[in-house]
Parts: sequence; C-alpha cells; structure tokens
Amino acid sequence: MTGHVFTVAGGKGGVGKTTTAVNVGVVLEDAGYDVVVVDADLGMANLAAMVDVEYDSSLHEVLAERAAVSDTLTEAPGGLTVVPGEQSLEAFADADPAKLRKVIKTLSNAYDVVLIDTGAGLSHEATVPLGLADSVLLVTTPDTVAVGDANKTAGLAERVDGDVVGSILTRATGPDDVELVAGDLGADLLAIVPEDSEATTDEPLVLNSPDSPAAEAYRRLGEILEDVLIGEPARSIDEQDTVWFPEDDEEDEADEEADDEGSGGVFGVFGR
Repeated sequence: MTGHVFTVAGGKGGVGKTTTAVNVGVVLEDAGYDVVVVDADLGMANLAAMVDVEYDSSLHEVLAERAAVSDTLTEAPGGLTVVPGEQSLEAFADADPAKLRKVIKTLSNAYDVVLIDTGAGLSHEATVPLGLADSVLLVTTPDTVAVGDANKTAGLAERVDGDVVGSILTRATGPDDVELVAGDLGADLLAIVPEDSEATTDEPLVLNSPDSPAAEAYRRLGEILEDVLIGEPARSIDEQDTVWFPEDDEEDEADEEADDEGSGGVFGVFGR
C-alpha cells in the first residue's frame, strides 16, 4: 500500500503554502505517520531556508538526473523529512518537471504521507503536482486576488484529475474574512489560520510557538486530514463542534477577556 499524497497549492505567492505544508507535516508526524515534505516550487524554493536545514542534494538535481531521490532526504525539526529545492536560475533551467512523477511515486512507496509544496501561478511545474495528488489542499488569504487564483487552481486541478478536498484560509483577522472567503471559494473551508502577531517567525509554528492560535489551527487541520488518510471525507469548518469565533452578542465580552489575557481579540477562542 502506498502513502497518501497531498498537494498544497494556491495560485498566488505568499499565501502560506510552505508554512501549511511544514506545520501539517509535523502534526501528522507527531500523530505517528512517517511524513516527507517535497519542495516542488521549482522557481522559488524556500523550504530548506524556512526550516533552517542544510542539505547535500536537491530535488532540482534529481529532476536534472544528477542525483537519486535518496540523496535528497534531509532531517528537519519535529522528526520531519524534507526534500529541498534550490533557488538558482541554473538549477531551475535544468530541472524537468515531468520527472516529478517518478520522484513522488518513489516517496509514496517509502512514506505514509507525502506533502508537495507547490509554486504560484498556473505554469507547467505548478500543474504537474496537482495531477499527482491523492488530495489537493488549496491555500488562500482573504485577499480577493488570492481567492480568485485559488479558484483557478481548483479548476486546473479538475482538468488534470486532481481531487480538491478543501481549502485553508490563512492570515484571517476576523469573522468578516471567513464570510467573504466562504462565499467566494469553490472548495469547502477546512481550516482558518489567524493572523498571529504573537507567534514566532521560526517554523514550524507547532513546535516553536505551540500555544499560538495559528499553531492550534494547524493542529486542528492535521486532525481533519487524519480522517482523509483513513478514507473518511474531510470535515468542513462549519461541521466541527469548535467555536471558532464568538457570537455577535458575545463579541464585546470576548474582546474584553482577550484584552485582559493578552490573547489577541476574537482569536482568543483558539487554543481553549
């Protein structure tokens, strides 16, 4: 039996795809799954820098037939394994995205979970991972351009037989953001990751800032994806028994409590 391949995608850059892949990876690793994260953002690879690891060989070298997949496997925080990419233009030019299929097949035979971190846009190298996935996860911020690009990515995934199981909203600042995105996104909302100024910038958040609302959101997302791993449908956010935001008539009281506790406004409900 091969491992489950999740592709973490979104049409716009900077929405939190790599952050999502890393934190979900650590959560699933902690739950007992053997997890590898692949930096398939061939043009703007940043996974190695984000988790602060040094590596001997890169995915780009494998795609250029200068290294084996086993040469790239690099230990990262939280027991995670990562396959880093390079940032040079030369490496990008030499890498053949079509060879990614063989790489992912090799990894899925060795790991329980393969998380593919993708690049932005609708290029060939961003499209290939969509067709390789058992499940596609869309990532967007509340920005209308990011939401529109996420929907375009979903449409592209459908064209290559990718299965979009849901979306993740990052950098949310309140209920209005959720309502806006939920109405415009074509995929069920699985997680809300709040804008979290108190969290460390060091990744993974679930290790370096474990009590932050953002880290709690990623832990909840990991639980949902565990259902997917055992063949259950992904639970959308409104099907959970979690109170993500206070009701309107409770909001003022919640804000006061949050101010007293220094927990950051309405997102103080996270982590309770």
